[in-house]
Amino acid sequence: MIPSRLSLSKRRLLVSLCAAAALPGIAHAQTAPAATEWGWPTPYAKVSDKSIAWLKEKNWWPIQVAFQAPWSGQNTVNIVMDRMGLMAQRGVEAKWTAFASGPAINEVLISGRYQAGSGGNFPFTTLVDRKIPVKAIAIQSPNLLHALVVPKDSPLKTIKDLKGQSPPATIGLVTGSSAEFYFQMSAQINGIEIGKDVILKNMPPGEQMSLPKGITGIVAWDPTPTMMTEERKNGRIIDTIFPYNIYEGQFYLRQELVDNVPDVAQAFSDAFAEATLWTRLNPEKAAALMGEDPNLKNYTKEILLQQVRAYNNFYKPTHIFPDAEFYGQVNEPIFKWLHEYKRITRPLTAADFAAAVDDRFMRTTFGKLGWAVPKKPPFLPEAWQGKPNQPPYPPYVNSSSTTTPQSFPEVGDLTKTWAFGGKTYQP
Repeated sequence: MIPSRLSLSKRRLLVSLCAAAALPGIAHAQTAPAATEWGWPTPYAKVSDKSIAWLKEKNWWPIQVAFQAPWSGQNTVNIVMDRMGLMAQRGVEAKWTAFASGPAINEVLISGRYQAGSGGNFPFTTLVDRKIPVKAIAIQSPNLLHALVVPKDSPLKTIKDLKGQSPPATIGLVTGSSAEFYFQMSAQINGIEIGKDVILKNMPPGEQMSLPKGITGIVAWDPTPTMMTEERKNGRIIDTIFPYNIYEGQFYLRQELVDNVPDVAQAFSDAFAEATLWTRLNPEKAAALMGEDPNLKNYTKEILLQQVRAYNNFYKPTHIFPDAEFYGQVNEPIFKWLHEYKRITRPLTAADFAAAVDDRFMRTTFGKLGWAVPKKPPFLPEAWQGKPNQPPYPPYVNSSSTTTPQSFPEVGDLTKTWAFGGKTYQP
């Protein structure tokens, strides 16, 4: 752990530097099966002609994938899958389109115009609540920084200082996003009353970044907070998501793909894992690919690389496994709040979340790689005493609490020989 006297922003810069120097565990000389340099076994498995015919009949060729460009970690995996042709390697035509937020992605998934997508915990809950037929097959961007950012000259020191504001403080955020849930939960735990102490204003990420006049602060997900504190230097962080919500995003498919073309669902799972590995080996190249996206043209190379290292390369790559039981419990407080405040129509439970997850494909992916399915998310300390459905949480590993990326593989991580970056590892 790094000294507590360092600011959150300085910690986050150190994360980038340390992640760049992090190396996997001890390597052995035995030769691994044929594989790419980044550890994906070859040759690639191709989807069947029958599945392709079914997709074409549905007019789902190419498959349309919706992702969120300004969402760190999520955009990296999606952009790498797209630009590196990882679905094409498996015989699938797929087209990726960037959207500004989770609610916007929900709209195109619900309409059926898109068949695959990425969503944060709050937007994904909306899909579950509305019984949209989707299945999450991978976890992405765990522990993504969400933060309350105020102007540098603001008198506020902590979120508790919002109590008793008159007139009420105005907080800008994307309504219906994970940022709103985090702030609602933090406000509740810290005794802040929405509508009395603070007023929430719907505001897109681009506008948030400028901290417009009349705004007390903004609540945003990375990279917005990091850009404001490290590059623009127009704000400072006074509260973060980590005690209140163990955040996760999902990569999901429409149920029809799972039911009718499971080999295509498997191809997405495999490509997702391969993109994670390619990025792990090639962070600079991944950041360069991100920089080519029109939606990221205002992001510097430095911030893109920092985000790649902080969210894609910081944890063991096994963090992508969709642990339905754990994340179902983590999301129960979200479900409870959303129902109490009439943001969802029914009282969802951990079981409802688990029913919207299908881990069979990632289990098969891990089997191909020779990875052991983790018993719990790798960012939880061995002796962690927290309860997933009972925030606030005791500390756990995230890119704002430590600069040391997790090594992989370690003892227990492998079930068979695996090679990565020119080195071979044994279980």
